[in-house]
Amino acid sequence: MKRLKLAVIALFALVTVSNVNAQDENNPWVVGFGVNIVDFYDGSDITEQFKDLLGHKDWNFLPSISRITGEKYLDKGFTVQLAGTLNKIETVSVKNDSDFLYWSLDAAVKYDLNTLVGETAWFDPYVYLGGSYVSVDDRGEGMLNVGVGFNTWFNDNLGINFQTGTKKGFSDNIRAHYQTSLGLVIKFGGKDTDGDGVYDKEDACPDVAGLVEFNGCPDADGDGVKDSDDACPNTAGLAAMNGCPDSDGDGVADKDDMCPNAKGTKANKGCPDSDGDGVVDKDDKCASVAGPAANAGCPWPDTDGDGVLDKDDKCPKVAGVASEMGCPEPVINKEDIEVLNFTAKSILFNVGRSSFKPGVSKQLDQVVDIMKKNPKATFVIEGHTDSSGGSALNLRISEKRAIAVRDYLVRKGIDTTRLTAIGYGEGKPIASNKTRAGMAQNRRVVIKVSN
Repeated sequence: MKRLKLAVIALFALVTVSNVNAQDENNPWVVGFGVNIVDFYDGSDITEQFKDLLGHKDWNFLPSISRITGEKYLDKGFTVQLAGTLNKIETVSVKNDSDFLYWSLDAAVKYDLNTLVGETAWFDPYVYLGGSYVSVDDRGEGMLNVGVGFNTWFNDNLGINFQTGTKKGFSDNIRAHYQTSLGLVIKFGGKDTDGDGVYDKEDACPDVAGLVEFNGCPDADGDGVKDSDDACPNTAGLAAMNGCPDSDGDGVADKDDMCPNAKGTKANKGCPDSDGDGVVDKDDKCASVAGPAANAGCPWPDTDGDGVLDKDDKCPKVAGVASEMGCPEPVINKEDIEVLNFTAKSILFNVGRSSFKPGVSKQLDQVVDIMKKNPKATFVIEGHTDSSGGSALNLRISEKRAIAVRDYLVRKGIDTTRLTAIGYGEGKPIASNKTRAGMAQNRRVVIKVSN
């Protein structure tokens, strides 16, 4: 008897250190083997009955395996329990006043109290209610069976059970009594296909061995991000990067980083842009000087220093002005050139001579006005003839006509250094010499700007 009391004390001590989960749907089956104590009520007063339970002078104990149980977890904390017990009754009211056999078959429904208070892990208390068929000294009776108990587990499969309750019949064949039991219990039946310690019912990855903290799913690279959420499952990385590494610490995962070893910005896909010109350093031929992407990150040159970039400068080696797209300002404007060209067509000569026809001086005076208006311009005066007559004669006539125009302009105040007279004869026709109209067009003077 003393050994049983020590066992109960040891059981309560074990409760305080056990940390294994209770019976549930993952390990739905439990079998148990143990001993039991039967203590018949001594009187009907409830106080006397409680004192009797706590004492041991009326305990009946068989020093061998005397109780066998089998259990099946149902759902939501409920378990059905079947039990068979055997005992030898030596005391009913007074010690050693009896000597007969006791046995019972029990069926009860247990309810896990952790379902109400929350899983304690180390302690699995329950209440139970059921019925029993009890036989004492060849007298049998059906009895109500109610009580409390708890399991505590050494590991996922092996534990100790303590249970105590009362059995009360519906006739006077058998006196009401307490029955207390202590024994080993073994739970089993949970399925763990991948052998990772997480049962299939709770395993989010039942066919792949994983970790308990990830509900049975793997973390192949050991970075703390389970593979299903890991964008780089085979390379250890950061949780903030969905499990991918960020070698340069710029906040862009290496897999998305165009420059994984140089700290950059998200806007530049992880690449740096030292000069801030929008061209990343790896593509910037002038990484320390801002420049446009169209010129590979380098500033556009301005060879002649006129403020017009070479790319827009029509005269990149000669300083000019922006209004002329980098070329020097013209010595004469386009409007004056157009007037000059139109007026020159009205300078007419007598046939075969270098003398002017009447009224030509008016057109020549207009030419003088334009030349005076544009004092920086220099001019070439070209004389041309048709093909009538000999070519040598035509050349001389064309020269004389060009000189005649030049001399008129000089007399009107145009510096001779600004004028050049050249005769081309019949060599540069602008129309056919086979018609009178064409020949008239070929007899002409042309005045061109030469600078």
